[in-house]
Amino acid sequence: MFRQDRTNPSTAVSNWRGRHDTAKGWPSTAVSSWLNGGLFGAAAFTAFGGIITQYEDSGTTYRVHTFRGSGKFFVSAGAADVDYLIVAGGGAGWNGGGGAGGMLTGTGVAVSAGTYTITVGAGRQASTAGTGENSEALGITAAVGGGTGSASGTASTGGSGGGGGRSSAAGGSGTAGQGNDGGTATSGNGGAGGGGKGAVGANGVTDDLGGAGGNGATGYGITSATPIYAGGGGGYSLVAGAGGTGGGGKGGINAAPWTLPLAGTPNTGGGGGGGSEGWGGAGIVIIRYAVAA
Repeated sequence: MFRQDRTNPSTAVSNWRGRHDTAKGWPSTAVSSWLNGGLFGAAAFTAFGGIITQYEDSGTTYRVHTFRGSGKFFVSAGAADVDYLIVAGGGAGWNGGGGAGGMLTGTGVAVSAGTYTITVGAGRQASTAGTGENSEALGITAAVGGGTGSASGTASTGGSGGGGGRSSAAGGSGTAGQGNDGGTATSGNGGAGGGGKGAVGANGVTDDLGGAGGNGATGYGITSATPIYAGGGGGYSLVAGAGGTGGGGKGGINAAPWTLPLAGTPNTGGGGGGGSEGWGGAGIVIIRYAVAA
């Protein structure tokens, strides 16, 4: 009986088979599959952390690690280029709407064996100006959304800026590449909308109508669907401003029955609606990468 190990003792069977199969495997195999699939003895890419899901989109299979709270992304073997979505916590509303948390997406970040700290920012509390949090992953930081003031109407800057609260107060500034500015309030009590990733917050229209929050933008999800994140909060007035798409909270109503605002939707980074209880929504971090089908 022929035995390859005796005929050529220095050649392992696995290596011999690898060379034998190369001509068949090479033409249809992407470079990322060579790295992640373990061809020619390379370690397969193996990672843990967050909520792990998998889906196919346009013929590519993606594995997704979703962090709805802070944690660790642990790569036990191999290396790969990953895509990311990082959304910070949303800003709080008061008279004006809270600005959305900063939102960043990107591709081609190289990761290898090791542990990566993931920070998912909480939304700002409505009663204070500085309790929201940035989100951080893979050395990249998204800024917490800007809040808005009450009596002074002053809005703060952030990933997206908070809406002006009252008395013609200007909205806060957004961070370039992460979000947009908040709107300007009316001369009376019409609060402006907070900025969103996709659009600036609307100005307070009249004393009776709060401005709408700026709309958010699409990003990666846990399926091939593309959810919307980082919408701004609506302004507070006699008629509430609508929250921006992507988790922005609707503003409260400054008249009987004195409706309270809605908080930003958790894990969207949405800004809180204008009013005394318009908390910002927590952010989210998603890491995904292509795997062999």
